[in-house]
Amino acid sequence: MPLVRIDVLGQDARRLTALGRAVHEALGEVMGFPDDDLFQILTAHDGRSGVLRHGTYLGVRRDDGIVYVSITLREGRPAAQKQVLYRRIAELAQEYAGTEPRNVFVVLNENTDADWSLGNGEAQYVA
Repeated sequence: MPLVRIDVLGQDARRLTALGRAVHEALGEVMGFPDDDLFQILTAHDGRSGVLRHGTYLGVRRDDGIVYVSITLREGRPAAQKQVLYRRIAELAQEYAGTEPRNVFVVLNENTDADWSLGNGEAQYVA
C-alpha cells in the first residue's frame, strides 16, 4: 500500500489529477498494487504562499514544470523494478499531463510493516 504525495507549481487541478492517475497506473502496472489502493496527497503551489525549487543536479535541466513525486511504501522491491517504475511514471506523466520526463522527480521512501496504521488505531500489517 503506497502513500503518494505529488507537488507541482501552478493551480491546474486537471494536471494534478492527471499526474495522480499516471503514478497510480504505474504503481499498478509495475508493482502490482490493486486499483482500490489509492492514497494520494496532491498539492499545487502558487509560487507565492508555496514554492518549489529545482536545480540541474546530475545534468538534468529542470524548469518550473517540475513535478515532485514522493512514494512511501513497504520495503523489499528490487532496484530493477524501481527503475522500471520511474520510467513508467515519467512516460505516463508526459502522456496524461504533458509533463516532460526531465521534470519528473521521484523518490521512494521505504519502511516496515510496523510503520503503517490504515485506520482504527491499528497496525494492520503486524501479525
